[in-house]
Amino acid sequence: MNYYEGIISSLAKDQVSSYIPSPSPRGTQSPKTATPTAVAAVREVNWGGPELWELVNKARVEHGVGQLKQVDELCTIASIRLNELLALGALDGHSGFSNLSERRTDLKWIFEKYVVAEFLIQGPSTAQEAVDLWLNTMGHKKLITGGEYVYGCIYAQNSFAVAIAAY
Repeated sequence: MNYYEGIISSLAKDQVSSYIPSPSPRGTQSPKTATPTAVAAVREVNWGGPELWELVNKARVEHGVGQLKQVDELCTIASIRLNELLALGALDGHSGFSNLSERRTDLKWIFEKYVVAEFLIQGPSTAQEAVDLWLNTMGHKKLITGGEYVYGCIYAQNSFAVAIAAY
C-alpha cells in the first residue's frame, strides 16, 4: 500500500466521498489524476462554503468534539480541489487529492506538516443536507465526530463541496 492509499468510501453512486490516508513509506507511486473533460452544469444553489463550515463546526460541538480551526494552507488545497471537481463536473474518487503533493510540489510541505484528509460531496440541496449525508456514512462521519481533526477548511459551489481536515 503506498502512502496515499487509504479508505475510500462512497454513497449514492459516488455522491459522497472521503479519503483518509494510511501511513506508509513515501516514495511509492500514486494513482494518476482524472483529466477534467467536462464543465459542471450551473445549478441554482443558495448555500456555499461559509454556511457549510458553520454547520460542520456546529455539528462537531454537538458531537462533543471541538470546532475545526481554519488554516489557510488547507484552504489552498480545498480551493484547488473544488476547482478541479467543478471542471470535471463530477467527483473523482480522490484521484486528484491522492497525488496533489506530487502534481503541486509547492504544496508538498503541507502534506509533510499535517496528516490531511479529504471529504467530498456532490448534489445536496442545502448545507444541512450535506452535513446530514456526511454524518450518515461511516468514513465521512469522522469529519464531524473525529476529535483527532483540529484544523480544516471547506470550499463549496454548485452543490459540490470539499472539506479538508487535518491534525
